[in-house]
Parts: sequence; C-alpha cells; structure tokens
Amino acid sequence: MAGNGYENGWGGEPEYLAAPPHDPYRSDHPGNTRAFPTGGPGYGAPGYGGQEYHGQGYDPQGPDGQGYGAPGYGQPGYGEPSQPPYQPPPSASGQDSVATYRAGGRTTPRATGPRLPWRPLLVGIYRAPARTFDQMRDHQAWLPALTVSLLYAVLAVLGFGDTRHEVVNSTFSTALWSLAGAAVGFTLAGLVLGAVTYALARQLGGDGPWPATVGLAVLVGWTTDVPRLLLALFLPSGNVVVQAVGWATWLLCGVLLTTMVRRVHDLPWGKAAGAASLQLLALLVLIKLPTLG
Repeated sequence: MAGNGYENGWGGEPEYLAAPPHDPYRSDHPGNTRAFPTGGPGYGAPGYGGQEYHGQGYDPQGPDGQGYGAPGYGQPGYGEPSQPPYQPPPSASGQDSVATYRAGGRTTPRATGPRLPWRPLLVGIYRAPARTFDQMRDHQAWLPALTVSLLYAVLAVLGFGDTRHEVVNSTFSTALWSLAGAAVGFTLAGLVLGAVTYALARQLGGDGPWPATVGLAVLVGWTTDVPRLLLALFLPSGNVVVQAVGWATWLLCGVLLTTMVRRVHDLPWGKAAGAASLQLLALLVLIKLPTLG
C-alpha cells in the first residue's frame, strides 16, 4: 500500500532494519560441522580485505640464490630503504687511486726483465747503472762475481809492488800458491763485504734480495779498482797518475754502490749511502791506502 512510507508497498520494518545478508558462519553452533570452500582468496590475494599485495614475491631461493627470497629487516620492502655499499671517493682524475707502499716510496714500475749475461751486465753497470740494477734485482750474479774476484786477485798480487816482486822472484809452486791464496782471500772478502752491505740495507728498511745485493756489490767493488791495478803493472804505485786514478775509482765505487743499494732495496739516497759506507771504508783501508799512501 503506497503512502505508508515503505517502498514495497507493504508494511513492515524499514530497509536499514531489515535482516542482514546471509552469513555462512551464522549456522555454526557447538556440535555442528560443515565443509569450507577451498581456493578462496587468502592473505595477499585479490579480495582479501580489498587489497592486493604488490611487493616482492616470495622466492625460496631469493634473487641471488641464497635462500633470502622474502624481504627482511634492512631490505627493500620492510619499511627501510636499501643501504648502498660504501664506495671510496674517486680521485681527481676520475679514477680510483690505489696507494702501494714500498720502502723508498717508489711510484714508477721497475724495468724488470730476464737475467743479463755477464758481458751486458758488466757493460750495463757503467753505461746504464740504474736500469741494469733494476733488471738484475730478482736475479743472482754468482758466476760473474766469482770470475771477477779471481781475476782481480791476480791483478792485485801483480799490481802491488811488494807482492809482485815476491811472486816474480819465487818458484813456480810458490807463485801458484800465492795466486791461489789471493784468489780465495779476495773472493771471501768480497762476499763478506757484500753481505755487510746487504745487512745494513735491510736494517735501514730495504727489501732487496740477498743474492742480487752480494753479487752486484762484489762486481762493483772489484771492477771499479781494475783501472788502477792495470796502471800499477807498468807504473809505480806512488805515481801521481796511479794515485789520481785510485781516488777517482774509489769515488766511482761509492756512487755505483749507492745506486745499486738504492735500486735493489728501494731506499732513498741517504739511506742507500749509509748502507754502502762500511764497504767503501773497508775498501779504502784494506786495499786503497796501502798502495796510495
């Protein structure tokens, strides 16, 4: 019946007081069981609470295959922004700078290469000492050092005035024993002096190897004195030319020894000169002064 305030034309309760829609759980009461439909919307699926989960899907292996598929604390999707790893600031040239420490602060690469034969080695010590010592840093020079020691011993015996007269005026066996003793003595002396130079260089912070230091020290110590001994074969030891050459070659020995220690042990000039000073002093007192005085 129209006009009674109800749209259906029938009397009764208003629409907002009508019975609620069918509730599938209304008939539940103790002792009663029923089947629930499967495949309905679940957590994170469309229709559950009117929302759909749009975050990262769960992957048992995770994006990197390590079993961390679901976002966790400190990962994207947990309410925390991802933290990028620390990146060192680039250098002024736009490239990462890597500082390499060495004993003397070397910044240029070494001129490394194969071991030099004896002839290029002896020539290179005087023509290009820095490059030669760099190339021989990781190589031994025992055979050239031993050969030079034996030859220097013969020249030393014949170059000193007193020993030369004794050898020349003695019998063959005596002269042979004198030369052999001098060869052994100068060889041992060169090895000992080279070992002392190596020990001092290591004490001052050097990092060079023992074979290269000792072998090169023997070569420098003996070959620099050869010009004086060659002149002493024909001139008296007190001659002005012989003495001048003797002092000049001793200074040259100091420069080459310092260069060798600096390049092999990567030391600055001051420390390299300190490491070579004891060998220079021994050469002056034991060999130079007895013939130059």
